Amino acid sequence: VQLQASGGGLVQAGDSLRLSCAASGRTFSDYAMGWFRQAPGKEREFVASSGRSTYYADSVKGRFTISRDNAKDTVYLQMNNLKPEDTAVYYCAARYYSTNVYNSWGQGTQVTVSS
Repeated sequence: VQLQASGGGLVQAGDSLRLSCAASGRTFSDYAMGWFRQAPGKEREFVASSGRSTYYADSVKGRFTISRDNAKDTVYLQMNNLKPEDTAVYYCAARYYSTNVYNSWGQGTQVTVSS
């Protein structure tokens, strides 16, 4: 499956953004979807996932919401009350439900939160 992420930008602390990730090439509903991020000088980290259940990193619980629209082959990440520490490149990823490995990745979209 091919993934195309979009929606990043430069915002101020406390603002909101919604990231989108459009999938193509395979049956979207066969995949669990996830969002990850990588800040400068840091390793890529898990943010949220949507499969049979939804999961969130502790750092974003209560502020971020992952959702998916199988009719549009798209997964979203609604980010509210953004903080400067949320600044990172955000990646969407896909994995078959039968595995724990995300093997399809989007190109990333930059989110920058100024204080």
